[in-house]
Amino acid sequence: MSVFSHPEFDNHEQLSFFCDEETGLKAIIAIHNTNRGPALGGCRMWNYASDEEALRDVLRLSKGMTYKSALANLDLGGGKSVIIGDPRKHKTEDLLAAMGRFLERTGNQYIAAEDSGTSVPDLQVMNRFTHNVAGVTERTGIDGLPCNGDPSPATAYGTFIGLKTAVRYKLDRKDLTGLTVAIQGVGNVGYRLAEHLHAAGAELFVTDIHEEQVQRAVAELGATAVSQNEILSLDVDVIAPCALGAVLNDDSIPLIKAKVVAGASNNQLASQRHDLMLRERGILYAPDYVLNAGGIIDVFYERVGHEHTKVRAHVETIADTLTEIFTRADTQDRPTGEIANELAEERFMK
Repeated sequence: MSVFSHPEFDNHEQLSFFCDEETGLKAIIAIHNTNRGPALGGCRMWNYASDEEALRDVLRLSKGMTYKSALANLDLGGGKSVIIGDPRKHKTEDLLAAMGRFLERTGNQYIAAEDSGTSVPDLQVMNRFTHNVAGVTERTGIDGLPCNGDPSPATAYGTFIGLKTAVRYKLDRKDLTGLTVAIQGVGNVGYRLAEHLHAAGAELFVTDIHEEQVQRAVAELGATAVSQNEILSLDVDVIAPCALGAVLNDDSIPLIKAKVVAGASNNQLASQRHDLMLRERGILYAPDYVLNAGGIIDVFYERVGHEHTKVRAHVETIADTLTEIFTRADTQDRPTGEIANELAEERFMK
């Protein structure tokens, strides 16, 4: 497996592969850039189809974290880790402990947080063996309620703020009553986003690989269940990708009828050229790593001194960042993702 010539390799500072025969752990840690501070990013556990798919994911996600922290004005760099395996079948306490020991070997260069397939209790197991874990401290959450360290509420709130900003900019709507939104993935973040949208009066269409999550949204939020194959092609106002990445591609973009794409999943564009493809079709793309920065903002404040009102105020600046991106994109007739990348690079490149 080639690394330095890999299409997703972007001068990453460090890439580490770990294997623990006793527990079955196979993991990769990628540190993209630490110019602004230590690399912070989630630890994802997923049943990847191949080692190549896992490598591609960790390279893309770690780079995205660098850009996300920079645009969120945080003194952090970007990194990510992935554990190869089905979290519903292969996750054990011993495997998580082994991951914690591997995290400790990175020194203080990479800090892991919760991500798809991992939870706060999982990170707490890792935390017994390393200091390089975040998002495990009980505190007052962004909503003023007790929180066990889970950054999902902050991520969902930031995504909601970003979605509202995009709707106001593109559709000239401040009131979300009757707004139609298709949410692809109603897990920890997607479901909370759905709750915010439901409270604001939006009409929801949802799908997820786990049917119980879909049925919960139908029962509790009055959402309409749709198949995974049709979610992106629905005749709705907004598409909110909140599952895995690369869903905006050559096949899906021509089918999109929505005028706004604003969701929480990472790396929604299959390649950078799809940014321009969306713009040419008149679709406003809210760059994912701007919208979903709420979680890393929350985790950052946990490490420097947490005050939920400050966290909430910082998360709400996502609206200002997006408005600047949208305005510059229209002024310069360039894709929004390209503008977002440019702004981020101004902040983290030396």
